[in-house]
Amino acid sequence: MHDTAPSSTAIRRSSNTTLAGIATALGLYLAAVVIGAPQHGRDLLVAAQAAHQEHGDDADHGRAGHAAVAVDHGDDPEHADAPAADNAAKGGHHADAHAEPHADDGHAAHHEAGPPPPAWAVIPFVLLLGAIAALPLIPALAHWWEYNSSKLLVAGSLGLVTLVYYLLLHGEAIEQHFPAHGVVDPAPSGLSWGIAGTVLANALLAEYVPFITLLFALYCVTGGVRIEGDMQATPTTNTILLALGAAMASFIGTTGAAMLLVRPLLETNHERKRVVHTLVFFIFLVCNCGGCLLPIGDPPLFLGYLQGVPFLWTFSLWKEWLTVNLSLLAIYWVWDSFFAYPRERLADREIDRVTARSLQVSGLTLNLPLMAGVILAVALLDPSKPLPGTDWHPWIFLREAVLLGLVGCSLWFGSTDIRVKNGFSYFAILEVAALFVGIFVCMQPALALLNEHGASLGIRSPGQFFWTTGLLSSVLDNAPTYLVFFKTAQSLPVDGDLVAGVEAGRLAGISLGAVFLGAMTYIGNGPNFMVKAIAEGAGVRMPSFFGYLLYSGGVLLPVFALTAWLFL
Repeated sequence: MHDTAPSSTAIRRSSNTTLAGIATALGLYLAAVVIGAPQHGRDLLVAAQAAHQEHGDDADHGRAGHAAVAVDHGDDPEHADAPAADNAAKGGHHADAHAEPHADDGHAAHHEAGPPPPAWAVIPFVLLLGAIAALPLIPALAHWWEYNSSKLLVAGSLGLVTLVYYLLLHGEAIEQHFPAHGVVDPAPSGLSWGIAGTVLANALLAEYVPFITLLFALYCVTGGVRIEGDMQATPTTNTILLALGAAMASFIGTTGAAMLLVRPLLETNHERKRVVHTLVFFIFLVCNCGGCLLPIGDPPLFLGYLQGVPFLWTFSLWKEWLTVNLSLLAIYWVWDSFFAYPRERLADREIDRVTARSLQVSGLTLNLPLMAGVILAVALLDPSKPLPGTDWHPWIFLREAVLLGLVGCSLWFGSTDIRVKNGFSYFAILEVAALFVGIFVCMQPALALLNEHGASLGIRSPGQFFWTTGLLSSVLDNAPTYLVFFKTAQSLPVDGDLVAGVEAGRLAGISLGAVFLGAMTYIGNGPNFMVKAIAEGAGVRMPSFFGYLLYSGGVLLPVFALTAWLFL
């Protein structure tokens, strides 16, 4: 990763390009509204829900992977069989085979999907995740891998291999997820363009577009806020900054909170020599463990929201959130108070004291309401549910259009000087976009296989889901790992409350494992590497990959073990 400081001219030029792209996207959406396309997609989704409800609740205990109703016991009792995304019908993942198929798809059929792909079809997915984990660590390839064009080349090529499999070799019917549930048959002969197109729509339109649009909105809006100052870097001051970041992470995203606070933390600790542990705990708390209370907090949870998990369900994890974050803050305060801070030179501590100045915040007047708008858009503009107090369901992709509009307001009306001081660039979000376009395509065979065979993996209890999801989230990206085990849990027999087709305890284990254990390595969650790069650009010598593991293994694993013992 590069932590360059773009010039005012470069930021203004890139912002103008982004604004032009947003204007084009909104113009195309408006044109689609004029011809009725988003409305038609919404109507298909609502019709599929109504058709499913007519078949009653018996479908809840039907074929594995087709649990029908996502119940939030108190928060959203009417949440039905459609994803909370504006374009992915939850019925596409969980509805029974009787849900109404896409009315305009000539290949749609009123029957269940056929057998899943063979196990070897997941090879592109495994190779892509392996590349994400390994290529940054190989000296000969690490520099090449830093370029987003390289990441896009690898991700796009492996995604294309997956699509070629569906085009040439997959001879079974598959489920259609966008905009509503259906079943698409393969072509009787020749190339199965309908199958390949359906897989592409499932991956990109149903999941990738909502996912990357939310991250883009959070990244850009928080990039317009500047917190600067140089407080006295005492253990208590640093602990307060870490606690503030952990609290903010669930509401503006781990990426947004990390980008907002990492530079003030570095400026505050500029006079100190022992600051590595502070940055490591910042990654633990702000980049990961603080983000589990809302779907916008961490990418895995937003994928769960797209699969039908109610927006406020993750607030039920507040006890686990509080336990982990308070424990880490207490460990940090003890570490800094009794081991790190007393070893700082007296001269450095005195310079720190006399040069201290209070924090100043700029850009908040504009961007705070925009952040609130992001939260409201995600919570309310769900086409699978009517707006509160009305019978009107939002159109397909209306939420994404609103999010792009909020980004446009931040860029158009916000201060370029603030973004220059923040070192703002689009590199990090483009990196995520490049990688995930391949991930979402490549993981389609894996999801189909887990949907069919997940019950045979032997993972049953919430604790097992916590550790299995978490340990894989440590070495792979935590967002696709979450989705894989989410689908696995859907395929299991249930004996308790259901949330989006998953037993509530298992869903808690999956959610906590993906969010918390994403902190175990630099590659577990996107902001981890971003903070490492920014810190190194500021002169902090961060631990190596394995050096970081010594911190995380010694600090995090005992805290996570205690949390799992108490709550799972």
